[in-house]
Amino acid sequence: MPLALPFALTANDAVGIAIVAALVLLVVLAAVVLVRRKRAELPVPKEPLSQAEIERELEREAGADLPPPAELPPAELRPGVPAAPPAAEREPAVSKAELEARRKEEYRRKKEEERLEKERRRKEREESEQRAREEEARRALEAAEARQREEEERQRRIEAEAGRTLAAGLEKTRGGFMARLNSLFTGGKEVDEKVLADLEEVLFTADIGVKTATGLLAGARERAKKKELADPARLRTVLRDDIERILALDGLGGQGEGLTLGQQRPFVVMVVGVNGSGKTTTVGKLASKVKQAGHSVLLGAGDTFRAAAGEQLEVWAERVGAPVVRGKEGSDPASVCFEAVKKGVEDGVDVVLCDTAGRLHTKAPLMEELKKVKRVMAKACQGAPHEVLLVLDATNGQNAIAQARQFHEALGVTGIVLAKLDGTAKGGVIIGICDELKLPVRYVGVGEKVADLRPFAPREFVEALFAE
Repeated sequence: MPLALPFALTANDAVGIAIVAALVLLVVLAAVVLVRRKRAELPVPKEPLSQAEIERELEREAGADLPPPAELPPAELRPGVPAAPPAAEREPAVSKAELEARRKEEYRRKKEEERLEKERRRKEREESEQRAREEEARRALEAAEARQREEEERQRRIEAEAGRTLAAGLEKTRGGFMARLNSLFTGGKEVDEKVLADLEEVLFTADIGVKTATGLLAGARERAKKKELADPARLRTVLRDDIERILALDGLGGQGEGLTLGQQRPFVVMVVGVNGSGKTTTVGKLASKVKQAGHSVLLGAGDTFRAAAGEQLEVWAERVGAPVVRGKEGSDPASVCFEAVKKGVEDGVDVVLCDTAGRLHTKAPLMEELKKVKRVMAKACQGAPHEVLLVLDATNGQNAIAQARQFHEALGVTGIVLAKLDGTAKGGVIIGICDELKLPVRYVGVGEKVADLRPFAPREFVEALFAE
């Protein structure tokens, strides 16, 4: 039978055991807490840097020497740096020479990139310059072609406006009395009374006028008596010289300069003549010539009786680029010419050309009206008109001499324009006008173009007249 031991605890013993158990529990808890705290203080290992990160780090620290590995503190003692992995897991160490080689390679690469960039920019610059040169060359070529086209167009206009030569304009006149006159100078005949009689017939049947024919014949007879005319060729030369002297007004006439502008501004020109002589066309051509000479011009449509005259003058004004003063149809021509001259004074125009209505020289009232127009012009500008041009139709022959005489007596004509010379064989009338009235011929018309209104040069006219 087992032995039973008595084990009875008092109340004090139970309390003591409880206190001891509590102390043991506290110690255990403290130990657990301490262990956890120690673990929390240990550094968390980081992943090792890759080779690319190492190279970037080296690039940022390029040029700085790294301290020797021996001087580095152990990884365990550097805060924030994980402990080095085992030797078997570590990447091979990079030597200083390799790092230097990498830096040199990087430097070489950068220099190569810079060189390539410079080369690219240089090529772009050269290409841009080449394109600029090509563009400049293209523009220069286009400008040269444009100048060539302009020159060709100018030459074409010159050729188109060159008009007929004076010799061509006098072709019909040469085929008239000049042909018969030249027939006397052929054959080598002696200049005797028969030759002089034939000369008299040719001169008096020509349109040079009786007075002029008589004078030329008298001069030939006088030289024949003095034995100065050995042959017909000499007679031809004498007649040619005498005609040139008459046309040159014994040296007092013009030498082919046409209308000579004086110092007055505006220089007022009054154009008169009989119906159908070509006044309005002459005014338009004169305006074109004045404009081409670099002067400003204004036109006055003083022919208020013929509606077409005003319209025709407006066409010329538009073509020339000149203003025109025009009154109502049937209005007072003196008033229109006054307004034209007045406007020329106000606008500072160089030349004012006033057209007038055609009128027969035998109609006294119409000639008086023309005198009034001239007087009224003088009220608008002192001394106006400064030139009175009489336009004569060469086809009228000797009748043109009578017209010139009447107009000269009424208005004091200062110059003659012989129009339509190309359409008649009566061009010799110009010799009679110069001889009888001593009036200078300013222009001769040998065609319809502007250039066909040619300044009159006595020598040139005689050479064309006697051309064979």
